[in-house]
Amino acid sequence: MVKEKSFLFRVRQALPDLHPAEKRVGEFVCDFPGELASYSAQELAALAHVSKATVTRFIQRLGYDSYEEARRHARAEKQTGSRLFLERSDESETMQSVKAHAAQDIANIEATFLAISDRQIESAADCLLQARKVWVIGFRSSQPFAAYFQWQLTQVIENIVAIPGPGQTLGEHFASLQDADIVVVFAMRRRVAQIDAILDHIKASEAKLIYVTDEGAPGHSGATWHFRCQTLAPGPLFNHTAVMALCHLLITRCLEKAGPSGRKRLRKIEMLNDGFDEL
Repeated sequence: MVKEKSFLFRVRQALPDLHPAEKRVGEFVCDFPGELASYSAQELAALAHVSKATVTRFIQRLGYDSYEEARRHARAEKQTGSRLFLERSDESETMQSVKAHAAQDIANIEATFLAISDRQIESAADCLLQARKVWVIGFRSSQPFAAYFQWQLTQVIENIVAIPGPGQTLGEHFASLQDADIVVVFAMRRRVAQIDAILDHIKASEAKLIYVTDEGAPGHSGATWHFRCQTLAPGPLFNHTAVMALCHLLITRCLEKAGPSGRKRLRKIEMLNDGFDEL
């Protein structure tokens, strides 16, 4: 099955061949694609300073039968796609205050943690500590969270790895995946096209799955725990404060529950760091 081209892909592909007035619409839509999702053809024409007829021709050049069809496509991407869809032209020159960003940080953390119970965190931490091996996965914007999570938990969990590493494939690691393992998948939007196949394979292996996503991600039947993090922001980028807060909570709970064996490993790490004079 051929994957449908995204709305923005269609616009960018058509730009070089558009007439000047149509190109003005295309460039405006590339900067503020959410405007097409929100406004009528007449309103978009006024925002781009062109005629309604130009907007109609532009939409046809993209391969849509009608403006409404294009708007439905843009609306669908507004829910799950690029952060560009959430920025408005009338807000593009507005500098958001430090207070606005801090308030959104707090709101995102509160909304995220309201949907998470102590029991979920306790059970996830127990599973992480008891697993034969912990695998941590993240692509694109999720990769730094996977690397951070793995780095911090290495202090108490010996057999933990972030995959894939440079020059590696998932297959080289997943060949060893067992039902006694646990996989932590960070999948903030925009997710890679292979994410469903990855989740399906984890489910088939019967390994436990901690699935960390943004608030708009659909669930997956293979997820033992699905933690949705709110990512709203006053600016054009997704706010990942709640993701880091969730990482901190899970890691801290693992450190607390590791007990004497965890403290023994921590002491050994500190002793070796001192001996190698690394820090």
